[in-house]
Amino acid sequence: MSTKTPQAVAETLQKAAEKGNAKAQYGLGLLYASGQGVKQSSRMAMVWYRKAAEQGHAGAQCVLGTKYATGQGVAQDAKKALNWYLKAANQGDVRAQCYLGVLFDEGVLIERDALQAEYWLSQAAETGDAEAQLQLGRHYDRSGNFMAITWYRRAAEQGVGEAQAMLGNRYATGDGVEQDWQEAFEWFLKAAEQGNLNAQWNLGLIYAEGRGGEVDIEEALYWLMRAAKHGYAPAQASLGMIYANGRGVPQDGKKALFLWRKAAEKGDGEAQHNIGYLFASGTDVTQDPVEALRWYRLAAENGVAEAQVKVGLACVQDGVAVPGLIEAYMWFSIAATAGSEAGRANSAHAETLMTPEQIVEGQQRVSDWLAAFRVKRGSLAAA
Repeated sequence: MSTKTPQAVAETLQKAAEKGNAKAQYGLGLLYASGQGVKQSSRMAMVWYRKAAEQGHAGAQCVLGTKYATGQGVAQDAKKALNWYLKAANQGDVRAQCYLGVLFDEGVLIERDALQAEYWLSQAAETGDAEAQLQLGRHYDRSGNFMAITWYRRAAEQGVGEAQAMLGNRYATGDGVEQDWQEAFEWFLKAAEQGNLNAQWNLGLIYAEGRGGEVDIEEALYWLMRAAKHGYAPAQASLGMIYANGRGVPQDGKKALFLWRKAAEKGDGEAQHNIGYLFASGTDVTQDPVEALRWYRLAAENGVAEAQVKVGLACVQDGVAVPGLIEAYMWFSIAATAGSEAGRANSAHAETLMTPEQIVEGQQRVSDWLAAFRVKRGSLAAA
């Protein structure tokens, strides 16, 4: 039984496509896109995709939607992307339904519409599509809906690494489920073995801290190093702490600083705070209070409560001038919202030195900062 060569397949599709067969037109577009049996040509791929899409081929319509959404080979056009995705989605194309849901959920190319996002993602997820199940979980997560964990679990059980890592995080923190370190470990392990960097980092922490079992620094180092070598900032920061403390490795302050700088450059707040401490104390670097405060401020802006308290204290170290006092109050109060006892105590003390008007201004600054931080954190999570 002979097998057709790619060239022969292309010739057969070409003949059928020229006669108006939509399925063949779509297939020929795929061949031109990949260069199988024909000379690769993104332009010709678009020609045949469009011909098939205009005849109602859902797969081709979905491809055109993606092209216009991403600007691949065409000018990015949100209206055209939405139009083609809708045509395909209304025919039951699962990929188009999922992409359309994400488009409405992200609200980048088009105005965000949570109801439309939920509808289209649900349509795709109910067919058993794992990617749509993950995206529906994310959608519910944005609003704190308890259904998020249901869809994460469905995607995780189909082997989606990101969903497995999400479940691991839920069990580790007790968010929406009873805290269970063994369950967290099992889901992190599944995701980590697939290369999920967040899961590898969390698995390293579980071994380093002995969560649900005994401390195993060798395993902790294995998983932290795996994530760190791929540039995952939290793992680099945690690995730096292990070198700083000499746990399972020779104590090495220079290596710790190197790793923290790598993580800090990517915006890791814990690493920025640790570097601030080195400059404040003169550990392994020349003591420099100004440089220490610079790093503490960066960490504070990235949500590290301990750094926020230190920045607050720095604002009033030369007295209680009004501008500094209001800023100090802001940082103490922000730290307090994260559960910092030092933040709460210092915030309460600062209030005794402030007028009611100053307290109102400080509270408004806190609200503004927290709102901006939630947006920032949401953007990072989506990325």
